[in-house]
Amino acid sequence: MALTKHKRRIRIKNRIRKIVSGTEARPRLSVFRSNNEIYAQIVDDVSGKTISAASSRDKDINTAKVNKTEAAALVGKALAEKALKAGVETISFDRGGYLYHGRVKSLAEGAREAGLKF
Repeated sequence: MALTKHKRRIRIKNRIRKIVSGTEARPRLSVFRSNNEIYAQIVDDVSGKTISAASSRDKDINTAKVNKTEAAALVGKALAEKALKAGVETISFDRGGYLYHGRVKSLAEGAREAGLKF
């Protein structure tokens, strides 16, 4: 029997997480994408702390009249600005089991434009 979309994504996510982990020097940028919103956070897995986070539900992004892909780019830029203020310049990207396409790609490119290095 075929896997559901959710179980397939979880399986891919676990495969990625075996390889990608965040340290204090190079934290992990984790992405979650729902049907309407996109969330991203920068995590230090060693200490188990979130360094910074941003989502499309934040006030400045939510009030902008843009489509979901453009909102994802704004989330990436906002997250990168918060991370640079916290002293993080390089990260490892965790796409969370999603394809590197569409909103996930847009978020990554927005973060790169704002100064994060992957």
